[in-house]
Amino acid sequence: MVFPFKSVEDFKINITEEHELFRKAVREVVENKVMPRWQEIEKNNEIPKEILEEFAQQGFFGVGIPEEYDGQGGGQLLVAILTEEVARAVPSLAVAIGVNHLFGIPILLFGNEEQKKKYIPPIARGEAFGAHANTEPVAGSDVAGIQTKARKENDHYIISGRKIFISGAEKADYFVVSARTMPIEQAIKETGKRWYGISLFVVERDTPGLKIGQRFNVIGMRGEQPYEVILDEVKVPAENLIGEENQAFKYIVTTYDHTRIGIAAQAVGIAQATFEQALNYALQREAFGQQLITFEMIVQKLADMYIKLEAARLLTYWAASLANQGRREFVIASSLAKAFATEAAEWIARQAIQIHGGVGVDEETGVARYLRDAVITTIYEGTNEIQRLTIVRQLVRQAFGLKI
Repeated sequence: MVFPFKSVEDFKINITEEHELFRKAVREVVENKVMPRWQEIEKNNEIPKEILEEFAQQGFFGVGIPEEYDGQGGGQLLVAILTEEVARAVPSLAVAIGVNHLFGIPILLFGNEEQKKKYIPPIARGEAFGAHANTEPVAGSDVAGIQTKARKENDHYIISGRKIFISGAEKADYFVVSARTMPIEQAIKETGKRWYGISLFVVERDTPGLKIGQRFNVIGMRGEQPYEVILDEVKVPAENLIGEENQAFKYIVTTYDHTRIGIAAQAVGIAQATFEQALNYALQREAFGQQLITFEMIVQKLADMYIKLEAARLLTYWAASLANQGRREFVIASSLAKAFATEAAEWIARQAIQIHGGVGVDEETGVARYLRDAVITTIYEGTNEIQRLTIVRQLVRQAFGLKI
């Protein structure tokens, strides 16, 4: 036994030639179509429509979505490779892909066949975009604390509330929206479960009462910064309820179990980009009459950067492999990958700036933007503090069958 896992075989990463061919194809598109425009995206705080159209033509929005719903298939590992390669150029563009999965995964896992056939194919083809509206001013990591309300009236639900930090909201055609169909006090009284009483709905953008509010000027992810979503007596057909009423807490956290692998992959892409920049600069720059790379301090930095980069990639691919196998152990692996990779990316980006010196904080070089984006990856999809809590809870449950 390899505590808390059962065998060393549990650490197998299933990489095939297909994965590498896919990586090369993505790298070519990204190098030719995306990398030359990173400054434009930073300046305008917008991803050009031509890039999104190119990604749609390449089928990138359908990666990880079953072929029966017009997707490309491929599972979590292929999604991780795509995300990593895109984030290496423009992390915010990787977010634009990731929010579609945040929308689609709860429908694919818990929705009915009609919902899957209606909403997933347009997303997979890149003809429509989705968003995931869960976070609120008083509830982010605390999913059970959401206050948006939904009441049923005949064959509809009426939803009212305010969501914040919703990525992709400005271009979303469909939203997955969480709301309380039972007050938290009643849920505790009747079930003893604080998380009980949350439901999940698909809300279409043109539904009366749904409004896109302010854009949050966060420090990074320019091109895909989050928005406020306001729901004022939004009338949603009962058939837009995903799964069962009052059970959506489980749907939401299960979705994050999957999608935080994508956040780890974003971080790997950021780490890869900044390591490459730092290594190239250390080879080209001279100080005190010699190359930077000949200084012991620089060598130590580069070595530690590379160690963390490869460890982050291995953890991310491992978590994705377990998810592809349908192994429940992937939950702890995805938290390990997310926490380690995002903190590694932040540290590696910081070292890259130090190696560049003054040039590193010049926006024209593009190094500092990765540090801003790396900080954000440590927060969304569950802060790294929450990941540590998940790791220990899953460890105790996995090893001893206990809940804490």
